[in-house]
Amino acid sequence: MRTAYGLTIPQTVADACDPARMALLIYDMQVGIVSQLSDGDHIVKQCLRLRDAARARGFRVFYTRHLSIPPAAAGVSQLRTAMEWQRVDDPAAVRAAFPQGSPQYQLVPELAPGPDEVVFDKITMSAFLGTPLDIALRDLGIDTFAVAGIAMEVGIEPTVRHAVDLGYLPIMVTDACGAGHAEAAERSTAALAFAGGSRTVGTETLVDLMAGADLA
Repeated sequence: MRTAYGLTIPQTVADACDPARMALLIYDMQVGIVSQLSDGDHIVKQCLRLRDAARARGFRVFYTRHLSIPPAAAGVSQLRTAMEWQRVDDPAAVRAAFPQGSPQYQLVPELAPGPDEVVFDKITMSAFLGTPLDIALRDLGIDTFAVAGIAMEVGIEPTVRHAVDLGYLPIMVTDACGAGHAEAAERSTAALAFAGGSRTVGTETLVDLMAGADLA
């Protein structure tokens, strides 16, 4: 930890691993997303370990969940994105992949939020765009978060980039971030490392650091 101008500046994951300043963000661990990955069950287990460690030591836990707007109510960018993901040329052929309330939209049962935790729905890739996440974290005085979930190359990278611009220190839990495309995920991780402003850590290390943190 470094200090200057009356500020404390965390530089490492250990510096930032304090329930007064760090939260855990579990990204899009939904039934319809986890089931698309061959190692989805492994990512669930890693997220569960992190979530339980966070709960035990007083770290706040937030979740995101992707929501599909019904095609007839979707706008131009939403339809264009859906057409690309679903590989269709006709916008009338687009279907809502994660309609609100559907089975595939729900978080996997193992990661059901507790009574002191909250899920933020989103229609974008960044967890900060169009959700109350930034307001909620700032109101708690939190300036760091560890992120785990799915998928690194689709939603976690833009969330981390956005977070850096907002002044957060995002920490990617590398073995708890799943990917649908391994090479794309490796490119995302490399690009974020090159750009700076974020950190990486493994699940075991972060669990140990949280276990040694002072209770909030």
